[in-house]
Amino acid sequence: MSKRDYYEVLGVNKNASSDEIKKAYRRLALKHHPDRNPEDQKAAEEKFKEICEAYEVLSDAQKRQTYDQFGYEGLRGAFKGSGGFDWSDFTHYSDLEDIFGGFSDIFSSFGIDLGGFSGFSQRRGGSRRGAHLGAEVEITLKEAAEGTEKVIRLMRPEACPVCKGQGAKPGTKRVNCPQCQGAGQVRTMGGFFTIARTCSRCGGEGKIIQTPCSNCSGSGRVRKEKKIHIRIPPGADTGLRLRVTGEGEPGIKSGRAGDLFVDINVLPDEIFERHGNDLLCSIPISFAQAALGTEIEVPTLNGRVKMRVSAGTQSGKIFRIRGRGMPDVHGYGRGDELVRVNVETPTGLNARQRALLEEFAQSCGESVHPLSRSFLEKVKKLFR
Repeated sequence: MSKRDYYEVLGVNKNASSDEIKKAYRRLALKHHPDRNPEDQKAAEEKFKEICEAYEVLSDAQKRQTYDQFGYEGLRGAFKGSGGFDWSDFTHYSDLEDIFGGFSDIFSSFGIDLGGFSGFSQRRGGSRRGAHLGAEVEITLKEAAEGTEKVIRLMRPEACPVCKGQGAKPGTKRVNCPQCQGAGQVRTMGGFFTIARTCSRCGGEGKIIQTPCSNCSGSGRVRKEKKIHIRIPPGADTGLRLRVTGEGEPGIKSGRAGDLFVDINVLPDEIFERHGNDLLCSIPISFAQAALGTEIEVPTLNGRVKMRVSAGTQSGKIFRIRGRGMPDVHGYGRGDELVRVNVETPTGLNARQRALLEEFAQSCGESVHPLSRSFLEKVKKLFR
C-alpha cells in the first residue's frame, strides 16, 4: 500500500510551524484513538499509527528536513526496522500521556481517576521500554572533516546487582497485590463505560514487595557510570543528532532499552569559517604581490597548496580551490575552499620607501585607478 504524504496525514501545509503540527497531532490522536472507535478498532489502530508516524517525522527538525528534500527514501536509515516506522521508533509517549490526561476530564463526573487509562498503550504492570537519554559532544573542525570516535560517560540506572533488578530482598519474591488480585487495574462501571483505573496499592504493577532489597530500596535499580563509544561520521556539523540504539535507560521487566541521542557541536576554528560544506580562509598579501601578481601557499585541512594570485588583484577578492572543503555527511562529494585575499597597507616606511611611493603616486595620476575613478564619477552624478 502506498504511503500518504505526512503533511496530508496531519492536515497541515508544508510551511506549518511546530506548534501547528503539534495541535494537528493532538486533535487527530484524540479522534482516531482505537479506544474511541470500538466499532472498527483495527482500522483505527492503523490510522492512529499513521498519524504517530507522521508526527514522529515532522516534529523532528532533522527528519523533517530530510523528508522535505528526499521524501520517504531519505528516511530509510531513520527507523530501526527494514520495513520502515515501528512503534519502537516513536519518541513522543509523553505527548500521548498529556493528550489522554486531558481526555480523562470527560469522566470526571463519575469521580474516576483515569491516570491508569491504558487504551492503546501497554499495561503498567507489563514490560516497558526504558527512557531515552541525551548527551552533547564537542569536536574540532578537523575531527569533523575526518570523522572521529568519542567516548561518552553517562550516569544511568542499571539493574541492581544484589536483587538482579527484582526489587525484593534476595530469598524473597514479589507477591500478588491483594487489592487488584495481580491484575494491576481495578475496573469500575461509569454510565455506559467500563473504566479501568490503575490500582492505587501496587501502582499498576500487579505485585507488591513485602521485603525490599536493602541495596536499591526496592526500586530494582542503582545508578552507575557507563562508557559508550560513538563514531562521528566525516562531514558532521553542529546540530547533527546521532542515535545510538539501546544505550538509553534499561527497560522495565525485560522491556527494550531506550536510545541515546547525541548532539554534535563543532568548535570554531582559528583559520577556517564553515559555510555548509565550503570553508572560507582569509590570507594577507602585500601591496606589491597584489599589484604584480604572485604565487602563494594556502593552508587546507589536508596540508598546504599553491595558489596563483593574478596581477591587479583587489583586496577582498575570493579565489576558489575545488574539492578542498568539508566532505558531505551523506557521502555526496566534498565542498570547496574559498580563499579571500586581504591586501595589507605598508606601515613604518623609511624615507626612501616613502619617496618611492610618492614618486609612484605622482606617476600614476588617475590612469591606473579604475575603481577610484568610477567612484568619483558616481559622486559627481549624485551632486549634479
